[in-house]
Parts: sequence; C-alpha cells; structure tokens
Amino acid sequence: MTQTKTSQFQSQFRPRVLLTGAAGAVGSALRTGLAQDFDLILTDLRTPDDLREDETFRQADLQDPEQVRRAMQGAQAVIHLGGIPDEHTYGQIRAVNIDGTAHLLQAAHELGVRRVAFASSIHAVGYYPRHQKIGPDVPVRPDTFYGVSKVAGEALGRMYWERYGLEFVAVRICSFQPRPQDARHLSTWLSPRDAVQLFRRAIEAPDVGYLTVAGVSGNTRAWMTPEGWEVLGYGPQDNAETYAAELEGRHGDPASRTERYQGGVFTESDYTGLAGK
Repeated sequence: MTQTKTSQFQSQFRPRVLLTGAAGAVGSALRTGLAQDFDLILTDLRTPDDLREDETFRQADLQDPEQVRRAMQGAQAVIHLGGIPDEHTYGQIRAVNIDGTAHLLQAAHELGVRRVAFASSIHAVGYYPRHQKIGPDVPVRPDTFYGVSKVAGEALGRMYWERYGLEFVAVRICSFQPRPQDARHLSTWLSPRDAVQLFRRAIEAPDVGYLTVAGVSGNTRAWMTPEGWEVLGYGPQDNAETYAAELEGRHGDPASRTERYQGGVFTESDYTGLAGK
C-alpha cells in the first residue's frame, strides 16, 4: 500500500540514521552493510558483543520514551528493528513492541526525523494460505500477538504519516537467514545482502510517503508480490531457488497449520514462542 506527499527527506552525503535493535541478527547485518552509506547511531537494550571503537552506541529501552528520545538525537532517519523478535505474552508484546514503536514515532516527530523504515513481518499476514499470492493491500491476518504488534506498528506509521508527514516504509520481513534452511524458505527467504539493499533503499528512495513492501529476496516461489519495490528501486540479487534441490524434502506434515499457512509454526494454536521459556 502506498500513498505519497512531498517528501521532506533530503538526501545528504552521509545521513545520520538511528538503527534500533542493532544487536540482533538483522541489525548486525545492517551495521556492516550500511556503514559506508550512513553515519549510524546504534541502539539496543544490550550492547552488541562485537561493538567497534569507531561505532556510536546509545543504550536505550524502548519502554522508556526519554531513553528513546536521547538515542535519537541528531538522527535524520530511523531504521526500527528493535523489539521482541518472537511470540510472547500479550503484556510483554504490548509494552515493548507496540508501546515502544509509539514512543519511537513520537520522538521522531518531535525531533524532526524525516523517515522511519520499520521492520514489520510476514506474521502480520501469517494466516494466508500458501497457495495464495498476496500483495501489501490484503486485509491483515496476524498469527500471534507478535503479528498483532507488527500490524499495530504499520497502523501507527500510517497515522504519523497522515497526521504529521513523517514518511514511513514498512518492510514485511519473512525469513532472514544467511541461507535458506527448509522448504518454506524457498518462498520466504531474505538474504543478508538483499536485506541491506532493501533497507538502504527504504531510507534513500525519494517521495515514498507511506509504503508497505515484502521483505524477501527474488524467490521464484515467493508468496508475496513485489508491489512497491519499484517505488524504492529495490532489485534483489538472491533467489532461494538456488537451494531447491537440497531443501524441497525438508518440510513437516502437509496437513499441519505449519505447512498450510504462510506464517509457518507461528500459526499453530499452541505456539507460545518466548512465553513458554
């Protein structure tokens, strides 16, 4: 889904970009891949184990609006990956993922940030069957409280765009992995180098307004359509089909929800993720 107004984001030689969730898997890939393009401010609840002396790190808890605001000082754009990355109790998901995103967007508005690129997820639409190709305009079908938090983040982003002109790109990340691991990933894989390119374009592309796009590589079997990629200028370099011969047999019971729905194991009624640990 896309809607545009005059972009307030002005390209600069090295724009200063806040990267939340910098200690996570996607955050670590973006730290490396975007370091030459942007002056990154890294933030997370914990300090990355491999933090370098030349990197700027500001520890912040998304649940604390003032910590979020301090971390964002001086940034012109934000890549928001931070939050609980799996299913949890509703209370934990709400406090960190939903309220945390609200705190981030309010700080971005107040500090004059021009654009936010948001790590949404396939789990916002996880209950679509695998035989159905879906675009960014389909009604949401979240498969967990985690998926609900991504729907909420997208909705908050739209409100801040409509109300305040804060540009917002929601990237529905599917399966970020160094390489695909099973048959499902033939449709959902997002490679590290494609993730770097996608989020780079989500920050640099002019006049995006509000936009939702699929966060996948150029997979032959992709369930999500590429609508919106042309707006960003994203052209994936990788295709999970390269690994098809070794992965086609790696799947579970075809009658299970895990194998019938796009959200995989998250769609099982007894899936509790981190809440069960």
